[in-house]
Amino acid sequence: TKQALDFGAKGIGLFRIVCAIFGGAIITLLIVSVILTIIPTNKEPMTIASIILDGSIWAIVAFWISLSVSKYIALLRCIVPIFILGLILTIIY
Repeated sequence: TKQALDFGAKGIGLFRIVCAIFGGAIITLLIVSVILTIIPTNKEPMTIASIILDGSIWAIVAFWISLSVSKYIALLRCIVPIFILGLILTIIY
């Protein structure tokens, strides 16, 4: 029985880690795309700043997703921001 509980905890953790890594990467790229699209003038300094901040933003978003209580909440924390940022990017274009 204890072994079954340990396996279940690892499965939930693995799912949250995968959601945090891939969801965090996609959300970060969408955030950077929206910011670069909104800024109308000289984009070169902002591009360099976004490359520098990309890792920090990814770490924060991945940490936020990994703190989810359940698989469902982790999935929602990935899908909802991706949908909202994708919609914003579509409206801007």
